[in-house]
Amino acid sequence: MTEPCKSQILAEAQRLRACFEAAGATPVDADILLPAETLLDLYGEDIRARAYVTMDPLHGELMMRPDFTVPVVQAHMSNGAGTARYTYLGEVFRKQEGDYDRANEYLQVGFELFDAEAPEKADAEVYALFATLLADLPLRAATGDVGILRAAISGLKLSAPRRAALMRHLWRPRRFRTLLERFSGRTPATPQRVTLLEAHARGEDVLSRAGMFIGLRDPDEIRKRLDRLADDLSEPPLTEGELASLDQVITLKDMSPAALERLSDIAVDMPAMHDAVQRFERRLDALQARGVDIDHLPFEAEFGRTTMEYYDGFVFGFSGTEQPGLPPVALGGRYDALTRILGQGTAMPAVGGMIRPASLLDLRSGDPA
Repeated sequence: MTEPCKSQILAEAQRLRACFEAAGATPVDADILLPAETLLDLYGEDIRARAYVTMDPLHGELMMRPDFTVPVVQAHMSNGAGTARYTYLGEVFRKQEGDYDRANEYLQVGFELFDAEAPEKADAEVYALFATLLADLPLRAATGDVGILRAAISGLKLSAPRRAALMRHLWRPRRFRTLLERFSGRTPATPQRVTLLEAHARGEDVLSRAGMFIGLRDPDEIRKRLDRLADDLSEPPLTEGELASLDQVITLKDMSPAALERLSDIAVDMPAMHDAVQRFERRLDALQARGVDIDHLPFEAEFGRTTMEYYDGFVFGFSGTEQPGLPPVALGGRYDALTRILGQGTAMPAVGGMIRPASLLDLRSGDPA
């Protein structure tokens, strides 16, 4: 099949943006070169590694726009606006490692909704809008809820540092699992580690025999790190019951009503999940009110864990049924915490998503590439 040309992709993107405008969105744009200092910390590990970063003699470190959500949120929060709907269209830039066929510059078109009154209804509005626009294509829908995972972690009987470590590595499943194995005692600390930390706890200067210092951490920073690790060594392990309940949440994969029922059962033993599960129930009611067939709406608790780190609630995606190895055609989710960070403490609940128009044209042409 012939790949769509740029003019065809642009025309498709403009069609999609017109649909978002018809849904009440105001067109906005964002600079291609953005200040890197703040934004790089807000993207996930994958996007940070793939961002194009350069140095400007006057403005310092800059990055080429890897997505639109962060700059759109930044502009919205700086303007002090309330409820709003935005749509955007433009290129994003990401390095591609190991795959010459994947574009490192491509168009995105998206929709962002800021609404503090009814977040679950806003989730449903955005999902239903995307589902309607993509209804004629052979796509597989997926939904999840990062907020449920975060609530489950927040209820674990762990110290604040251990809980913070799990939250920080929620987006890195292998590292997250390694921490769980250590915190539960399934993977005990090595004898060498125990000897070192016990010596440090007794007041011995273990750094004096460490050899030459390399890297960016100074001795005081290293000692503080050793203090934290020594305290962690004496922590009681996570119980097998709590670990089993968390694993039930993480591995949950079912149609949404069945997933809700199972999560409600788990929340009996993990009451910290109660509010998040109730939000899930309200969202399903709102989705059903918008005509979404929730009985056949897949829910996967882990969905979204390897995408943008700023998602903290409902997440969704649409992928080609014949393209399991390629990125989703559309992806979105809720990012309330991001608005608080960029609003310097002032939050505005928000949810949105983006579509790759080139992928839509590939699907319509029957090209699996």
